[in-house]
Parts: sequence; structure tokens; C-alpha cells
Amino acid sequence: MNVCGLCERHELEHGYLCPGCTLATTERLDRMPKLWEALAAFLAPGSSTSPQTGRTAPAEAPLPVREHVLSLRAAGGIAGVLEDWRAAMQADRGWGPPAVPAAVDRRVAVAARALAINIDWIAGEWPEAGRFAEEIRGLERDVLTIVDPEDPDEARARRGERVGYCVAAVDDEQVCGAVLRAYPGDAVLRCEWCGTQYGPQDYLMLKQLQPEAA
Repeated sequence: MNVCGLCERHELEHGYLCPGCTLATTERLDRMPKLWEALAAFLAPGSSTSPQTGRTAPAEAPLPVREHVLSLRAAGGIAGVLEDWRAAMQADRGWGPPAVPAAVDRRVAVAARALAINIDWIAGEWPEAGRFAEEIRGLERDVLTIVDPEDPDEARARRGERVGYCVAAVDDEQVCGAVLRAYPGDAVLRCEWCGTQYGPQDYLMLKQLQPEAA
């Protein structure tokens, strides 16, 4: 039995990624072309907060572009990461090397799409699935720190407060065990992995069934 290679939380009878992490990875792949496009507005120095916000001109002439943003948009950035994983996936499936378009934007779109189309095989059959999903998550995080930096207070509110683990039975022998979070204004706790909901009438039971309580 394997443990999910990304969240390392769910035991799997078969495969290498749990359903939640498989879906999240697919969504990240689908967003990659838009994230690549969004970086263009942040190439110029002084565009770290938003493309419309400027800063006082520095005493010395700045670099014509922000190097970190340029490297992500260059052939070896987002495109290179996706293409390396696509090539590795195809090699392990016994396929030939993938064709590579000329334009970088097409390279990002084609590689991301090819990986998303094969996500079921990746999650179910590929031992590299965990490392792959982790690098895709990290790549998205790198881009979002530039194009959509979070306010720390808003980020904490969006993540919610960790209150325990889901105790719902997902089959005859296994408890879900996913982390439960409480969000401001919500009276109902909802497990983001299995969908089980806990209302105020369930709080005492939930507390009593937590692993540390046992």
C-alpha cells in the first residue's frame, strides 16, 4: 500500500496520488498557460506589486527586466519544467520524444495539456507522480508570489484554522483522516477531501474521536 506522493496523508491501495491531489495537479496544469501570460505584466522593474503601480526612479539605471520573471517566461522556465516532465513521462511509457513548438507560449500550452491528458496514468501508474506533482505545485507558487501576492491576514483567513481530522469512514477499514479547517463565519465544517460535513451538533463527537483524544 502506498501513501499519496504529494500530501503524504492518504493511504492508497493502488497508484501514487490521492484523488484530491490528482485533481489539484490537473487544475495547476490547466492554469499554467494563463500564469505564463500574466508574468508579462511584471517584467519591467518596479512592477512587483501590480502592473499599474510605479515607484520613484532609482538613482542608478535598473536592469531592463526583472531577471526572475524573465527566467520563468524563458524557454528554460515554466516551459522547460513542463517539457522535462512530459519527456520523462513519455519515455517511461515507451513513447518517442515529444515534438516541441517554436514559440514559448505554445510550448507551455502543449506540454501542460499533454501532462493533463495523461494525469490518470501519472497518478495511477507512475512512481514519479509525487515528485512531479510537488514540482508543479512549487512552480505555481513561484509564479503566484509575483502575479498575485497574498496579504498575510487574508491568506491565514483563507487557509482557515486547523481544528482536527475528519473521522468519516471512507470504506470498511479506513477513516478519511484529512485535516479539517474552520473558516470565519462558517458554522459547518466540511472535509475538503471526502465532502463530509459536521454541524454544531457533531462537534463533541468529532472532538472525542480525534486521534489525540483516543
